[in-house]
Amino acid sequence: MGPQASKSYPGRRLVKPAGPRAERATQEIDYGRRDVAGYVFGALQPATGAAFTVTYERRTTANWIDFLGQVEGWIGPEAERVYAVADNLNIHGGMDVLLFALAHPRWEFVFQPKYAAYLNLIEPWWKVLRSLALKGRRFDARAEIEQAAARATAYWNAHKHPFLWGRRRRHHTPRRLGIAAPPNVALI
Repeated sequence: MGPQASKSYPGRRLVKPAGPRAERATQEIDYGRRDVAGYVFGALQPATGAAFTVTYERRTTANWIDFLGQVEGWIGPEAERVYAVADNLNIHGGMDVLLFALAHPRWEFVFQPKYAAYLNLIEPWWKVLRSLALKGRRFDARAEIEQAAARATAYWNAHKHPFLWGRRRRHHTPRRLGIAAPPNVALI
């Protein structure tokens, strides 16, 4: 999910009028990070909607391999093939990743083209996780972000459903055949 700093994420709060004159809504100024940023690594099974996240202090190859090992245990032995869709970050294609792929023959790494994040199905899910975990909250330490990400993932898994790619379908009025539709007399 990228670096998540311990900072304020603006939310919505009602401001009650104080006396005869109402005050303007204000937000406390946030002067940056209060602690070291952390990283959230995640895996998603689109068919079931199950998600798995782990937080790390840094984004390193060792942490990536550790995460892949945890995902291997999370998936279970019943899956014959595991397709890991990853971007072209340097830690995703190092020598240690090749050794992991050799040690786990059911894994296949699929690297998306550069500047094509929309092809990775987990990217829209990151937006949902950010909304569940971070929106409208203030964090004073990285540990609070880790707890928020864990709670959001647990909430998602408790209410999981197959994750569909693309935008939500909106209801549109059906078009009528012909050049122009007659005016609605009920509105006149």
